[in-house]
Amino acid sequence: MTNPYAHTIEPLDPQKPDHKFFNLKKLKDPRYDQLPFSIRVLLESAVRNCDGFLVKEEDVEKILNWKVTQSQTVEVPFRPARVILQDFTGVPAVVDFAAMRDAVKKLHGDPEKINPVCPADLVIDHSIQVDFNRKSDSVQKNQDLEFERNKERFEFLKWGSKAFRNMRIIPPGSGIVHQVNLEYLARVVFDQDGFFYPDSLVGTDSHTTMIDGLGVLGWGVGGIEAEAVMLGQPISMVLPEVIGYKLQGTPNKFITSTDIVLTVTKHLRQVGVVGKFVEFFGPGVAQLSIADRATIANMCPEYGATAAFFPVDHISIQYLTQTGRDMENLSYIEKYLRAVGMFRDYSNTSQDPEFTQVVELDLNTVVPCCSGPKRPHDKVAVSDMKQDFETCLAAKQGFKGFQVAPERHDVRVPFQFNGAEYSLSHGSVVIAAITSCTNTSNPSVMLGAGLLAQKAVQCGLSVKPYIKTSLSPGSGVVTYYLKESGVMDFLTQLGFEVVGYGCMTCIGNSGPLPDQVVEAITQGDLVAAGVLSGNRNFEGRVHPNTRANYLASPPLVIAYAIAGTVRIDFEKEPLAVNSKGKEIFLRDIWPTREEIQVVERQFVIPAMFKEVYEKIEKVNERWNSLEASSDKLYNWDSSSTYIKSPPFFDGLTRDLQTPKPITDAYVLLNLGDSVTTDHISPAGNIARNSPAARYLTSHGFTAREFNSYGSRRGNDAVMARGTFANIRLFNKFINKQAPSTTYLPTGETMDVFDASEKYQQAGHPLLILAGKEYGSGSSRDWAAKGPFLLGIKAVLAESYERIHRSNLVGMGIIPLEYLPGDSAESLGLTGRERYTVMIPPQLTPRMTVDIKLDTGTTFQAKMRFDTDVELTYFHNGGILNYMIRKMSEN
Repeated sequence: MTNPYAHTIEPLDPQKPDHKFFNLKKLKDPRYDQLPFSIRVLLESAVRNCDGFLVKEEDVEKILNWKVTQSQTVEVPFRPARVILQDFTGVPAVVDFAAMRDAVKKLHGDPEKINPVCPADLVIDHSIQVDFNRKSDSVQKNQDLEFERNKERFEFLKWGSKAFRNMRIIPPGSGIVHQVNLEYLARVVFDQDGFFYPDSLVGTDSHTTMIDGLGVLGWGVGGIEAEAVMLGQPISMVLPEVIGYKLQGTPNKFITSTDIVLTVTKHLRQVGVVGKFVEFFGPGVAQLSIADRATIANMCPEYGATAAFFPVDHISIQYLTQTGRDMENLSYIEKYLRAVGMFRDYSNTSQDPEFTQVVELDLNTVVPCCSGPKRPHDKVAVSDMKQDFETCLAAKQGFKGFQVAPERHDVRVPFQFNGAEYSLSHGSVVIAAITSCTNTSNPSVMLGAGLLAQKAVQCGLSVKPYIKTSLSPGSGVVTYYLKESGVMDFLTQLGFEVVGYGCMTCIGNSGPLPDQVVEAITQGDLVAAGVLSGNRNFEGRVHPNTRANYLASPPLVIAYAIAGTVRIDFEKEPLAVNSKGKEIFLRDIWPTREEIQVVERQFVIPAMFKEVYEKIEKVNERWNSLEASSDKLYNWDSSSTYIKSPPFFDGLTRDLQTPKPITDAYVLLNLGDSVTTDHISPAGNIARNSPAARYLTSHGFTAREFNSYGSRRGNDAVMARGTFANIRLFNKFINKQAPSTTYLPTGETMDVFDASEKYQQAGHPLLILAGKEYGSGSSRDWAAKGPFLLGIKAVLAESYERIHRSNLVGMGIIPLEYLPGDSAESLGLTGRERYTVMIPPQLTPRMTVDIKLDTGTTFQAKMRFDTDVELTYFHNGGILNYMIRKMSEN
């Protein structure tokens, strides 16, 4: 059929005169120019289909009427142009694909239909840990250990790259997925099948939004949803509200992009943007580099939005040039975006679209800041850090409290390290990590850290040797320009040696602390601190022995490492006293934006990017030497503790089952607000006394060989035992932090997994009670898969973070939401009741259902299936079951 929205106005590329593109602007519909730029990308995706270019006129009308329909529940399809994965979420996705092929074969379908139909790039960046640091060979030793631990997983991924079309693997040691995406993988405009169209994507990592800083619309989804997208299923979404975030003014010369993003994060959490798009506009945007914009977009999950979009402008094109993109592609990218009304001039107010709501920030009001000690949106001005930490020490246990008795605030614990005596106290820094795509992608803050290190060394300053310092760049380009500019040597002298190219400390792969440090922390029951340039600092995530963790810019990470404590007022107290007895203050060594920009202009050049990325897929010799089968069906090894065929599709038939009420369910856990996916399914170390540890021990592994939960995500037996295994999980049943619960029939306290087994053996369905923002944080699908395997049938919460709610739907778990004004407290729920959820045969999106208790009380809750498509998934028992049935059709 002829697509009325596809046009050739003039050849964008003389070599491709027949290329067309979708151009609603040519139709001169006045509604188009009022749309936010992010909604224009959605509109394009509505007329583009992965299986061809087929218009859906009704979807076009829905989106053109965005301003009218945004207050209603309007369902629209989003067809991203590509999918991006990392290994912690990518391994279970490939495991699911392998198991789905088996299931399709059992239903007499063609197993090779289970195959990505759009480009899928998987970057291995989550496996490397900081086992070695402060040595010139640290990076090589960490990479060698990474291969030793993860060889089986890597061989499996190598098989996946052969077995599936359209799947590209970026080997370990290449960098962090979002930075590699920004610097290399992003197309900005696609040139495919005779059409130009804007790049867009979803990714199996919540910080996929980083690419929004380059004008590519993308966001994180669970692996379950990403698998469906790879198989050609559009994402069914409610047409979002779009918050216009107006940036004005010029940042102070001492301000970093980290300070800006932490300010934005706190502000937007207060505004309330969960499930909404945020689109940045205003003259202040032109003050920000693409790296600055990417930093702000990266932390979108921390303020809860779906996307944080910066439309393409001339600075975006300059960045593509700087990063060595193909000049032939650059010739048509700007032409195409201008032709379809997607190229932005931030100084031209006539281009400002209509937004649901507009909020503003004057960049001149931003001050140096950190966030912590337990949440990314708890911003603290650097000038207030000392007082704020001391207030947290005394405050009641919570997001801003540790409940330490006043008489113990100044306790000091001496210890010996490398033949010298030191002491630790509350607030002592024991981890200082320059890490994460959020900041290492930004040359200004990385070079700023290097220049600060240079000045610190020249002033005679150092970092105490027991502090675990590390530098894990997001790509090889970072190391390149740090060395070329001459600052790498100074970073090394302060202990910030390159330890690897991956997420590392940011995701909890911080490795062990020295035994002497751990003993001192334990002996004094100290609130020790980690300072990192990452994006998350949830309890138990960074390291089990750092109870206070602060997010900070790379220069501030170094400053706190030199000071050795977060209990310092940099305005009034010196960082240290050098060997000559001179007090050195932070202001003495802090570089200005002008100093940084001079170095950046000289040393961050296109040739670096070209040299690094030309060889990225073949430079890792150990990866190249891995052997993998070329069979299209995976040959499962029943003895493997890394890769195991999951039980999700056992007994699956073509027939659908009518949903039944959940009858007399017990509550497995009674939880409060802001329960994160780290609480539900931790990524870090496997505690030696945990159910997962007992399982691995029974298979002959020592504690040294446990690896991390993240690396074991291809094995459901480990991951089910790791569900709710975070040591900082606070369960109201036992009224303390522990990965334990009460087995209600007997009143016994036991590990969550053990209690679940007893309930399931007795045939009892289970629920979770929770408060606000349930499932905030990472996009990990195991935070839904794990509860499914524990027998959880529904979660009842006051509110959900977007990705986790979607993941629950994907696994067939019912997300129930209290009606406005209701909560467990207002309804008098203790969690010790038994719950019957009435599920009628005919379901509609967001319908209200009755919940009956064994006490005789009845109340109502909203069933958070938000679209008809989500209800279809539920009727199939989950999104993957739906796709298997669909792919099994002849």
